[in-house]
Amino acid sequence: MLQQVNGQETSSLPYGNDPLSKDLQVFLGSDFQLAELDDLTKVNPVTPATVLKCLQERYQVDVFYTNAGCTLVALNPFKPVPYLYCPELMRDYHTTPQLQKLKPHIFTVGEQSYRNVKSLLEPVDQSIIVSGESGAGKTWTSRCLMKFYATVANSSASQETHKTVERIEKRVLDSNPVMEAFGNACTLRNSNSSRFGKYIQLQLNRAQQMTGASVQTYLLEKTRVAYQAPLERNFHIFYQITKGASSSERLEWHLPEGATFHWLPNSERTLEEDCFEVTKDAMLHLGIDHSTQNNIFKILSGLLHLGNIHFDDSEDESQVCQPQEDAKCFVTTTASLLRIPKEELLETLRVRTITAGKQQQVFRKPCCRADCETRRDCLAKVTYARLFDWLVSVINGSICAEPSTWTTFIGLLDVYGFECFPNNNLEQLCINYANEKLQQHFVAHYLRAQQEEYAAEGLEWSFISYQDNQSCLDLIEGSPVSIFSLINEECRLNRPSNATQLQTRIESTLSSNASLSRNKFSKDTNFIIAHYAGPVQYQIEGMVEKNKDPVPPELTRLLQHSQDSLLQKLFPSQEKEPNDLSGQSRAPVVTVVSKFKSSLEQLMQVLHSTTPHYIRCIKPNSHGHAQRFQAEEVIVTMGTSSLFFLPPSPPPSPSFFLFFLPPPLSSFSLLIFIPPPNLTYPLQVLSQLEACGIVETVHISAAGFPIRVSFQSFLERYDLLRKSHPPQPRPSSRLPSSSPTKEHSGQQATPEKDTVLHALIRDILLTLPPTAATVRDHPEAMLAPRPVHCGRTKVFMTDSVLELLEHCRMQILNKCARCIQFCWRRHQRRKLEKQRWAATLLQAVTRSWLTRKRIQRLHAAATSIKHAWRKWRAKMDSLVFTELDDVEENCFAKVPCSPLSTTLPWPPRETIQLWPLGLVLSNAPAGVIGMRRNLSLQACLQIPCHSSTYKVEATQCDQAGITSIRALPQVRKSSLLNGFHESSRFCP
Repeated sequence: MLQQVNGQETSSLPYGNDPLSKDLQVFLGSDFQLAELDDLTKVNPVTPATVLKCLQERYQVDVFYTNAGCTLVALNPFKPVPYLYCPELMRDYHTTPQLQKLKPHIFTVGEQSYRNVKSLLEPVDQSIIVSGESGAGKTWTSRCLMKFYATVANSSASQETHKTVERIEKRVLDSNPVMEAFGNACTLRNSNSSRFGKYIQLQLNRAQQMTGASVQTYLLEKTRVAYQAPLERNFHIFYQITKGASSSERLEWHLPEGATFHWLPNSERTLEEDCFEVTKDAMLHLGIDHSTQNNIFKILSGLLHLGNIHFDDSEDESQVCQPQEDAKCFVTTTASLLRIPKEELLETLRVRTITAGKQQQVFRKPCCRADCETRRDCLAKVTYARLFDWLVSVINGSICAEPSTWTTFIGLLDVYGFECFPNNNLEQLCINYANEKLQQHFVAHYLRAQQEEYAAEGLEWSFISYQDNQSCLDLIEGSPVSIFSLINEECRLNRPSNATQLQTRIESTLSSNASLSRNKFSKDTNFIIAHYAGPVQYQIEGMVEKNKDPVPPELTRLLQHSQDSLLQKLFPSQEKEPNDLSGQSRAPVVTVVSKFKSSLEQLMQVLHSTTPHYIRCIKPNSHGHAQRFQAEEVIVTMGTSSLFFLPPSPPPSPSFFLFFLPPPLSSFSLLIFIPPPNLTYPLQVLSQLEACGIVETVHISAAGFPIRVSFQSFLERYDLLRKSHPPQPRPSSRLPSSSPTKEHSGQQATPEKDTVLHALIRDILLTLPPTAATVRDHPEAMLAPRPVHCGRTKVFMTDSVLELLEHCRMQILNKCARCIQFCWRRHQRRKLEKQRWAATLLQAVTRSWLTRKRIQRLHAAATSIKHAWRKWRAKMDSLVFTELDDVEENCFAKVPCSPLSTTLPWPPRETIQLWPLGLVLSNAPAGVIGMRRNLSLQACLQIPCHSSTYKVEATQCDQAGITSIRALPQVRKSSLLNGFHESSRFCP
């Protein structure tokens, strides 16, 4: 085995009696490449040693995620691995059709839950439970999952809603740095440890787009404001304002360079989380403006100065305690930053007000030095708690969507991990109790419920043993008597708390529970609880006072009188003052345990109503070093010496340990050792795997059916396979066993309705083709039963069968979608053709009508023109005849009787262009062919006659002796036109 001294590897120690060595040797002798085993169900044999060796080999080659059945095992790399969380990889996991073909990743869990929401399989709402010890990487895992969902929702958004989704994504992601700054701190186990629990609901609409989110918080460790364990730090925000404030801000907040504050230990350490600008930018994006931010940081600075106020002992009980000389300036600064009167601040811290009697008489009693400091711490804790709750409400108001805009959600649970410190009090008890509840949820939902369901549904199943932590839960919260009930009873009793008396009551009342023990060698009152992750010793001293969480009413009144606007919101004046805790009030006291238990019960109800997904974060080593895998050894450091603790399982009590001294002291020295109170021992990887039940989970996942769907839901979703592909008759050996009467003959027969459902489900399963992987690995798979089983009320199947069903269903839906598209397109084409034919017909009719109308108009116009033409022609004819009668006498008087041939000048070219007039004149009757025609034309056109000779030729008419022009015969119009054209050829 691997051994390490303070994180460094050494030679293996002799541990030859390991009962798992044979299984490990057989496993290592096989042909498997351990680093390539993505799923621990492929490990054979499944033992703690083989599982551990597989995880170690994968961790050495920078493979940090491994499937363990229904659970994803995540090893903390303790170094930046940017390529594992880039947006490109997110899109690859989101767009892949088959998730099982990709490497295990937290994105696989995120995408599977997202697809479950889209498939609407009951229960539709999803929850991802991220568990593990402190420092295992739970906060980082939750942060990456939120980024993944924001990216997925943004990619599926349309162009119109892209900006809205991007704005919501920005606000949801900005809530992380704000809540981590105000709620996380550096502890012995983790530099960014969540000191509160949170359940984030990512709200999705019907299109699976992120419309908002809501944050629910649990049990803020407000005690850390006033008390920090050695080597631990306060909340990150205090270090951010002291290191990142500008010069003007330092002057306003009274935070000079190099100032020392009692509540700010280990400020010289610089962490990645000490980034003030990131926190301010995130607060601004969430709607907290610069003015409100300034008020917040002034209050935080006031709390730091409040922690530096220390008091001296008073001379007697009647005198108040005076602040120390160097603390007086801090009193003034605190009063100035919180904007409360200085005298009232001192009066509230040093004097207690008691109301007693029926007349409610008020008495004032000076407090001792311890009470003054207690009241000072209480003032700081209640202010910081109210400020944190106000920030959560502001964040919810900024990112939460209206109930009508979202239908489903995906929950991310990130709670504080299992803790075991040198001094453990009420905070660690509540934290470990929450981890016990989550472990029991896993046990009840998977390890126990699934096996019981297999047996109830008729599957042949042999139960696999597992570690059940129900007895531990009964010890903490059981009824009627438990540790919580005894602590609450001590708070209700009207007497001072006594740690010894409470220890005695716990031991006498709960001694029958095997999970309870006590460290008899410790001087302090304590009790030990054997948790699922190991035993933890709790100190009883101060536990009852923390459970009461007393807030004196005068402290509340002091903050109500503040002039600061933010403090007035945190402590409204109309708020009912808390009950007087002096013993006179009979009202029941609401304790911290009661409130935490109630909120945790509400959380468990939400988890039970959703489909859970589990991510187990494992811490490879206790030092936070990369590439170091601390397998089984536990390093116990005391001073400068180191000892090895090599038990086969976690010890029942930290009082006794078995050690091997490292050489050269002794090679095989067995010691019995009682650790001092300041001794710490980190949990090794093997104990984490055993505590989480990983090996049992692998066993059940390898032999069981992770997918369970009721008959009704199965038929509603996959009945289309049967309707689309009628099953062909196949050998009965290939059919899944579906009749419970055949499997369990001693039970009652299945009713007729169940028989019909079984037959329908068998027909659906017969439509599935054999998987390629099954046929490849096992040639006889064609005759083997499928990895599916029909129980009495549910169908049990593996992920491969579910994937095959979804694939076939998607093919049928795609085929139906294509058919619908074809029909729709054909309908659209036919409709378009009809519209085109109708449009063509309308166009033809319209054009025909328009043509008829145009022809009618043309005919009417032609008729009008013809009538006008004839009228004008008749008029012109009458004018011509009249003029010719006047000219006839003069012409014939001058013309000799002998026929003459006269050549007259032709009219100008412009005259000839007047064709209508020329045509009219050409039809005029001509006595003497040449002369009379020319004279008539010149007279009509009013062209002066030239004194030239005329060549008169005798015609046949003249030769015939016709003497009257009226007696001349009429010449055809065509002849006149021809003569007119012939004469126009010779015009100059």
